[in-house]
Amino acid sequence: MVRHNNVVPNAHFKKHWQNYVKTWFNQPARKTRRRNARQNKAVKIFPRPTAGPLRPIVHGQTLKYNMKIRAGRGFSLEELKQAGIPKKYAPTVGIAVDHRRRNRSLEGLQANVQRLKTYKAKLVVFPRRSHKSKAGDSTAEELATATQVQGDFMPIHREKPAMEVVKVTDEMKSLNAYAKLRLERTNKRHQGARLKRAAEAEKEDKK
Repeated sequence: MVRHNNVVPNAHFKKHWQNYVKTWFNQPARKTRRRNARQNKAVKIFPRPTAGPLRPIVHGQTLKYNMKIRAGRGFSLEELKQAGIPKKYAPTVGIAVDHRRRNRSLEGLQANVQRLKTYKAKLVVFPRRSHKSKAGDSTAEELATATQVQGDFMPIHREKPAMEVVKVTDEMKSLNAYAKLRLERTNKRHQGARLKRAAEAEKEDKK
């Protein structure tokens, strides 16, 4: 309890609260604005895919995320070399390049090389000048049937591990897993000493 002749507490902490209220009544208009922006961008970058350049499949960093795959910054120079795509030509046909990336595993290298080859097979290259085509440009029939890809192109599918259902048997129930693990740990710990003792005993027997 407050003692002595003090002012009665009457703090006004909620003055002018109306000035600090955040409203979101502009969301329907923003939705329309974003949609219009996407359409304008698609027209501007036609016939390229709207999602941007092709990205490689990479694994996340650190022990926590390295089992997950995601889209990387760009393909390494080794991947482009094995796929038969020049490093200066790749950005001109919608392939992201990252010269700093290194391939640490053969599986990752092969997956990205196959990804590049698939993209190369599906690629339709428009000539810079409509009336004059160069080597490497697509034919007139392919150009006539070409369409712009909306959304993500060649999305990365994360495969879920298959689970096998096994019926629990009496043998499984009777097994004491904790005791088994403790026994194996003990055997591993004493393995060196036991081998040494056996070698010494064999040596004594020969004498």
